[in-house]
Amino acid sequence: MTESSFRVLLQTVGRKSGRPHTVKITAVLYKDAYYFTRHHPDSDWFLNAAHNENVSISFQDGTIVRGLAQRVSDDSLVSIISNIKYPNQPRAKERRVAIRVTPE
Repeated sequence: MTESSFRVLLQTVGRKSGRPHTVKITAVLYKDAYYFTRHHPDSDWFLNAAHNENVSISFQDGTIVRGLAQRVSDDSLVSIISNIKYPNQPRAKERRVAIRVTPE
């Protein structure tokens, strides 16, 4: 698989409600896992994924991938993901948090 970024629907389980929570977001495919980044860890999707690791990713062609989310603690990996997501842009240098979704 090649490194790339693209828009998907990420579905998490609400940490308070227990109901599905879906957000349209840019995913990065890197080394057979999907990555999602954020400037700060305060968004619902990020907090939900940290609380309940079971997520699903829906692609434009109708494919759904279920996986397990895990927060990325390796800053150098987050930097690689940012550079794939924001190629040749100043945003790639911003400090970010990320989750990795490993397909089941």
